[in-house]
Amino acid sequence: MLPGIVVDDCDAELQGDWQYSTHTPPYVGRGYLHDMNAGKGKKSATYRPHLPTDGWYEVRLSHCRNIRRSTSTLITISHADGHASLRLNQQLAPEHAQLFRTLGRFRFTAGSQHWVRIANDDTTGKYVIADAVQWIPVDAPVSSTGIGD
Repeated sequence: MLPGIVVDDCDAELQGDWQYSTHTPPYVGRGYLHDMNAGKGKKSATYRPHLPTDGWYEVRLSHCRNIRRSTSTLITISHADGHASLRLNQQLAPEHAQLFRTLGRFRFTAGSQHWVRIANDDTTGKYVIADAVQWIPVDAPVSSTGIGD
């Protein structure tokens, strides 16, 4: 059981064709998705949580690491104060149990209007991974900007 609100790839809103895989653990749930290293700039996976309360949340992204992964995966976070975008190196090991990477702390309103989107823009030659996104309630922001890599 993972803390906070977790949206897995099976519940993501997909644009374009993605390939299901279990090739490289660890991952959340039954597996993860990858962009087949094709259709660059035309694929995205949008994760939309149902947040129970207004407040600050630490947003984390799950992905399995591998040398064939993108070094500049585009992540966009819709939050109560607008949008934040960052580029993520999916070749690096995630810092939380080698499963989740912290994207930052952001203010959200209750409901399902906010989201996190993984896109494969400008990732030529490397695979983009879409697994899960986690929102963990926090008391106060450390920083409202993403850390990226």
